Amino acid sequence: MSQAVPPLLSDHPSRALVDEKFSVLVENLPPGCPVTIRSLYQSEDKDFWEAYGHYVSNHKGTVSVSEDISLGGTYTGKEAMGLLWSMRPIPGSRKGLRLRKKDTCALMLVTISVYSGHEDVRDQAPLASALVERWYMAPGVQRIKITDKGVRGTLFLPPGPGPFPAMLDLWGGGGGLQEYRAALLACRGFTSWLWNLMVLSDRITPAVCFVQTAFEIIRSHPQVIPDRVGIIGLSYGTLMTLSLAAECPTIKPSCIVCIGNVHSKLVEDKVGNIDCPMLLINGTDDQNWPTVEVASDIIKTMREAGKESLVTRLDYPDAGHLIEPPFSPHFRVANFMLHGTKKKVMMLWGGKTKPHADAQEDSWKKILSFLQLHLYDAPSLKAKL
Repeated sequence: MSQAVPPLLSDHPSRALVDEKFSVLVENLPPGCPVTIRSLYQSEDKDFWEAYGHYVSNHKGTVSVSEDISLGGTYTGKEAMGLLWSMRPIPGSRKGLRLRKKDTCALMLVTISVYSGHEDVRDQAPLASALVERWYMAPGVQRIKITDKGVRGTLFLPPGPGPFPAMLDLWGGGGGLQEYRAALLACRGFTSWLWNLMVLSDRITPAVCFVQTAFEIIRSHPQVIPDRVGIIGLSYGTLMTLSLAAECPTIKPSCIVCIGNVHSKLVEDKVGNIDCPMLLINGTDDQNWPTVEVASDIIKTMREAGKESLVTRLDYPDAGHLIEPPFSPHFRVANFMLHGTKKKVMMLWGGKTKPHADAQEDSWKKILSFLQLHLYDAPSLKAKL
């Protein structure tokens, strides 16, 4: 491609939180010009991830990712954020990778480039490029490591004087401290406290005691409104969420959110004790747990207890188990370390990429609205970069 004025690629905003959309515009192309727009990101594990769409410039010589249709690539159609949610490891990468942010204080720097044509562009020089900064922590959010009463975790405080409503964030069986959801919740005005569930015993009852301690820690924090504390859990974390809400009479969460519900007969028999609003989120193509059936069992028990009105259920067609914050890449299969044995296996999570991406975007909006309704009286705090 040879022309007097070189192509120009711009993104807006070039700096934003990871749950916010951005637009990509390419200008100064010849009319009807086939181009490929590609995103490239190097993870903290030094693996490269990419996504790309094939476009044709309009009569003005421009391509807008948010307004124009991708004719092929890792996504098709009019997809403003396809350059993020359809990311996958570049050819030749290690098998079973899963993209998760480890350092929430560090930015996610994505390179967006435009190339000539619709063929493999990896060996081409780009016509133009731009950088997009994606952040998990807004200015003013504080990240604090806490060890208290034998419990270790990370606390995220929203900007401002406080106190704030709060969420106890419980993850699944993979272990470790996955901070990115808690960091985003703090950006949206909720103090968030997370810790590693998998340091506990495999038995439910002793584990609940530790979760109860964690709940009491966040409830007693000076930056937390003590009667406005909720719990959010994913996978195994839902088991602990339901257990705490159902079995501990001194712990009364204001609301609970369960994503990818895990079954337990012990918990199922006691779910009817729960007296707070609950949001159940599941993918119908979950290949890890029968989460849709578990949700039905929970609703049945709540109905028998005369509390069905407390339950809001979201079932997403063709979404898998790992429903995470919006625009996160989808992983149908990924490496997983079995708790206890430390054996690495390939875990089948399920889901189809586009429906799963839609589920993540929609469920995040509904989670924030649910928390706003049950933890805040005033309009939600919105942190902007």
